[in-house]
Amino acid sequence: MTTTQSSVVRDLGALAHRLSHPGAARCGCEPPQILADRPDGMVVRSGAIVAKAHAADTDREALAARLALAADPRLTGILLPPLTLPPPAGPGARPVTLWPLGTPVDPDDPGAAPWAEAAVLLARLHRTEPPPRLPPTRGPAKAARAVARMSAALPGDPAVLPVLAGWRALPPWARGETAAPARRDGFLCHGDLHLGQLVRHPAPDGPWLLIDVDDAGVGDPAWDLGRPAAWYAAGLLAAEDWSAFLDAYRSAGGPAVPADGDPWPALDVPARALTVQTAALALAKCAAEQRDPDELEQLMIESCARIATLPPQLATDPAS
Repeated sequence: MTTTQSSVVRDLGALAHRLSHPGAARCGCEPPQILADRPDGMVVRSGAIVAKAHAADTDREALAARLALAADPRLTGILLPPLTLPPPAGPGARPVTLWPLGTPVDPDDPGAAPWAEAAVLLARLHRTEPPPRLPPTRGPAKAARAVARMSAALPGDPAVLPVLAGWRALPPWARGETAAPARRDGFLCHGDLHLGQLVRHPAPDGPWLLIDVDDAGVGDPAWDLGRPAAWYAAGLLAAEDWSAFLDAYRSAGGPAVPADGDPWPALDVPARALTVQTAALALAKCAAEQRDPDELEQLMIESCARIATLPPQLATDPAS
């Protein structure tokens, strides 16, 4: 760990600790624990409090709108609310948010993954009227950023060719090059759904809630279903889990797909774009760590190659 990282961990731990023990001079708490350390944020736990340092270039106004969303009483039972709405950090400093600790999905027990519960939470979120001043979602932009990161990490490397081929097979709007079809805009979306975005709160066995509103916004709800759909198409998500997820979403009145019939006309393009995004980020990570893709990463890369071989009309949203 670098000196800068150590300093961030120490400061985040101190913030969380003060919230856990206001006015306490001494206690028997364990040292701060790093839960995540990524370019877009570091997450540190101290006791029952979690502190997140967001990236220095975070849009402060957008972050404030998303924090207000998580604290909105209409989202009680759907989103984990922040503990405080802190004042903005000083110029150049990383904004920090504070959250209650929840129990995450157990990565060693895939059979217990709460796919149906996640689907119901998503459906309820998508059915909620978005508040004013909430930013748009960034699905195509995030996919484009992932491809750019991969290309910069592996310039001229043939390993990127299947991913680039899958990228080029997407319609221009899914690559962020033109405006998205207006017919699907206007829904309240999470923006980055995966199993790591679910916790039980109160810990350890409270109800499941969605966390991490950094990408929440107004947009097309199909992108929230796109990652599970991509995993199912790639063979990473079992058919029974996909069926449980889709059936629960439909039963809860989710608007991203029709109430019955084929869901893929709505999900096809987001699923393909998120396949490319996942594969691109995997290759960039492999380059940074100087290793070959693991089995799951290789499956996503191979899925990009299959996307590139499909007839062009199947890679285009019928309503676009």
